[in-house]
Amino acid sequence: MSAKLRLGIMMFLQYAIWGAWAPVLSVYLINELGFSGFQAGVIYALLPLATIVSPFIGGQVADRYFSSEKVIAFLAFTGGLLLLVVSRTTDYTVMTVLMLVYCLIYAPTLALTNSIAMINLRDSEEEFGPIRVGGTLGWIAAGWLLTGWRWAAGSDAIPNLQGDMLFLAGLFSIIMALQSLTLPHTPPQKEGVKPWAFLESMKMLKAKDFAIFVGITFVVATELEFYYILTAPFLESEQIGVVTANTPLVMTIAQVAEIFVMAFLLSYFLKKYGMRRTLAIGVIAWPIRYIIFAIGTPAWLVIASLALHGFCYVFFFVAAFIYVDKVAPPDIRASAQSLIAIVALGFGRFLGSLFAGWIKDVFTTEAGTNWTNVFLVPCALTVLCAVAFLLFFREEGGGAPSEAPAQA
Repeated sequence: MSAKLRLGIMMFLQYAIWGAWAPVLSVYLINELGFSGFQAGVIYALLPLATIVSPFIGGQVADRYFSSEKVIAFLAFTGGLLLLVVSRTTDYTVMTVLMLVYCLIYAPTLALTNSIAMINLRDSEEEFGPIRVGGTLGWIAAGWLLTGWRWAAGSDAIPNLQGDMLFLAGLFSIIMALQSLTLPHTPPQKEGVKPWAFLESMKMLKAKDFAIFVGITFVVATELEFYYILTAPFLESEQIGVVTANTPLVMTIAQVAEIFVMAFLLSYFLKKYGMRRTLAIGVIAWPIRYIIFAIGTPAWLVIASLALHGFCYVFFFVAAFIYVDKVAPPDIRASAQSLIAIVALGFGRFLGSLFAGWIKDVFTTEAGTNWTNVFLVPCALTVLCAVAFLLFFREEGGGAPSEAPAQA
């Protein structure tokens, strides 16, 4: 088996783990275990929190002393066992502690899998993209498999497991641990990754346009969690009526659209319309999606609007990383990428998870959740972001943008 194929399978499993639980865990927490929206938000906030501190774990400890493939194998196996335990846990405090430990184990593998892939490719710029698409395919496959699992459980073909999304993620993680042992040997990098590398790029915030861009990125990242945490419960509400067994399958519409936009539209729009207009389309797509969610009818339009995730995520977040690569001075380009990752994927998603869960509680009574009011909040905030972006952001000069790998 070629090294590229093994790396592609690694990416497939890496994101199948995440894709098995992240889209639908909130439904299980709120509807089955009776957790509040804020409690669900806390559990979702643990992975962004772990992402912030993962450079200390992955960069300063793990991959400095052991080969990357062995570190991934150990973390994936340990994480898989933890997920199997969490799948049988119903107490909020115990689950929160176990999920925090799990997220601290899983978060470093996100960087380690990217690193091991790039190190073992002849031309990472050309070859990494197709391999990384395997991750999005893994996310999609996990959703389809979970739906198939639930269909089979309904026909008594397999046991109807409590916490099935966490159980499936645990199985994927253990499989990944075994598969990691087949990866190319990648010795430790003795210098490791600087955990505070993003501080080197803070001086870029002196530029008004870049500061505006970072601020808007932060706010949009907080509103991303309304989609990740609340979409599944919304789809299964009486208003939309998606059957629980079908929710994982329906949610993958977003990732299918993401692959399409990444493969066929992003490069075209960047070349034809430039970075500023591409980013503008991305930021405008957010309030459009939340307006449709807030209106809530017809149900088919709400489900179809999941495809807007391709534009929301790719045209804004993926394009954002390309923009940073374009405007950052060469000597601090890596630290600038660390900065935007910490702002968006770390602090933005952490606070957004808590905020989204709290907003759901605010608009939930004994009669149920007022989904219109819930989604009007991210709608209003993303409208403000879109207006601020169009009025105040001006694209800075720089070289031609590079191709971007697919994101999940």
